[in-house]
Amino acid sequence: MELYPLKVFLTVSTEKSFSRAAEKLRRTQPAISLAIQKLESDLQEKLIDRSGKELMLTDAGRIVRDFAHRFENLGAELENALAELRDNSAGRLIVGANESTSLYLLGHIERYRHLYPKVRVQVRRCLSSKIPSQLIDGDLELGVISYDPEDDRLQSMVLFTDHLSFVVSPEHRLANRKSVSIAELGMETFIAHNVLSPYRAVVLKEFQRHKVPLNMDVEMPTVETIRKMVQRNEGVAFLPRMCVEQEVKQDTLREIKVTELNVDRKIHLVCPSKRSLSHAAKAFLELVRSS
Repeated sequence: MELYPLKVFLTVSTEKSFSRAAEKLRRTQPAISLAIQKLESDLQEKLIDRSGKELMLTDAGRIVRDFAHRFENLGAELENALAELRDNSAGRLIVGANESTSLYLLGHIERYRHLYPKVRVQVRRCLSSKIPSQLIDGDLELGVISYDPEDDRLQSMVLFTDHLSFVVSPEHRLANRKSVSIAELGMETFIAHNVLSPYRAVVLKEFQRHKVPLNMDVEMPTVETIRKMVQRNEGVAFLPRMCVEQEVKQDTLREIKVTELNVDRKIHLVCPSKRSLSHAAKAFLELVRSS
């Protein structure tokens, strides 16, 4: 099977339009239509339902789209491998991380850039729950997540051990306390992250076990907005310690120990276990191990 029709099909399915796909690929619309017809003929399957107002993929079309996406990733890996063959210090490193876990990469990336200045480093912001499947599909080479994926197709190593930190504004009634009990937090307004995580579940379970209400009346999309609201004394929060380290040092936030909650947060660097990694990714793994 030729790869060009697959590329055309993937572009059409992404753009949801033959004309936009033609514009993006710098081809005529009839040429795009012919490529799709050839692919459908080769596969003996109808891939696109043209009967409605909007372009819709058939069940077979959705399967082909997923495989075409994998071919695209393999093509990028091929280009990267050839670049490394020409220059062992060049290439591209793609790491997936969410807003908070990307912080744990900063020191490693700084050292990596000093050693391999020609390597293009891209940290993609991804949902932590999606990173394992993106690694398996080849969208990413490395990922940073705050849990063990427990999948034989992936291997992981602990990059950093952090903990959940309970933080309040310096103006909060508890600001001068070194520690508090869960029972004292039943009337507090918690500023929560609107992305679910295993650590949120741990906190919920502990409050339920002590029969203390956990009032998450406000949910925000980023760690930064949560920090800002806590600093303004609009509520309190549990956040990864590294995400508030600077604010605690500058005394714009106060960290207080919650006696019944001591939650370690292990940050894992994850990669595929059965697929060969690029030289750039292998070098990054070695740097992390040596650290």
